[in-house]
Amino acid sequence: MKKIKVFFFFFLLVSFLVAFCYATPSTHIWTPSTDIQPYKKIHITADTYIPTKRTDHIGARTYLQQVYGLTFSLLSDKPQENLLGKIWQPLGKIMAEIGFDYKKGFGSSLDTYPWYFHFKFGIGEDPYFKYMPAFAIGCYDIGTKHNLTNNNVWYFKGAKTISIGKINLGRFSAGYFNGNGRLLRDKNGLRDNNGIMLAWERTMSEISDKLWLCVDYQGTQSSYGALNYGFAWSFTKDISVIVGYEIYNNPNLRNTITFQLDINF
Repeated sequence: MKKIKVFFFFFLLVSFLVAFCYATPSTHIWTPSTDIQPYKKIHITADTYIPTKRTDHIGARTYLQQVYGLTFSLLSDKPQENLLGKIWQPLGKIMAEIGFDYKKGFGSSLDTYPWYFHFKFGIGEDPYFKYMPAFAIGCYDIGTKHNLTNNNVWYFKGAKTISIGKINLGRFSAGYFNGNGRLLRDKNGLRDNNGIMLAWERTMSEISDKLWLCVDYQGTQSSYGALNYGFAWSFTKDISVIVGYEIYNNPNLRNTITFQLDINF
């Protein structure tokens, strides 16, 4: 019976990934981070993007954009905890998460197909030897409508916390992404679907361990390209709020203010 359960779980995992490889993962403010959700925790997020201008560059009215998501961990960095048990033992430091998002306020055609999916595999810092960076690879905004919502943004990212003596300079991240070239376009409508991802983040322990600051950047003039900065406050270990500001690389896109509620249970 135990072998049957393990096989069934493995079959569901593979089937899910294959079916949707044709949304938001654990992130900094804007871009995916190398973090993986804690094992046996379910992560709920509710994001609201508020345009800073009432109309866009052609005078069209802008609306609130909302994203509601659920993410849960599939693999722990402690192999004995995993449902796959000894099957995963040789790669026991690798963690994984998977989830989906429901989006609205992005236009009538996009709102007709509001479901998006995402997944990520990663390892934390120092998993196999001292000073080894964290790494993650994944895909997000895997939509359900061909050449309308299947942005399919693949990415690879590394991160390392840097200190000089007892001074913590924060964690620095760098990576690269590639999305659907038919959908990711610049201000002139030309293909602009790959670029860099950069981030700096730090928990401000000098003030409070509950306060976190971050600046991150994603390249291109597509709707993903932006400079973002903000802060988070943790009310408890499982409840936090992020407030951010997005400055888009495409001048035709209006900047937004983000309010994000994160809950783990």
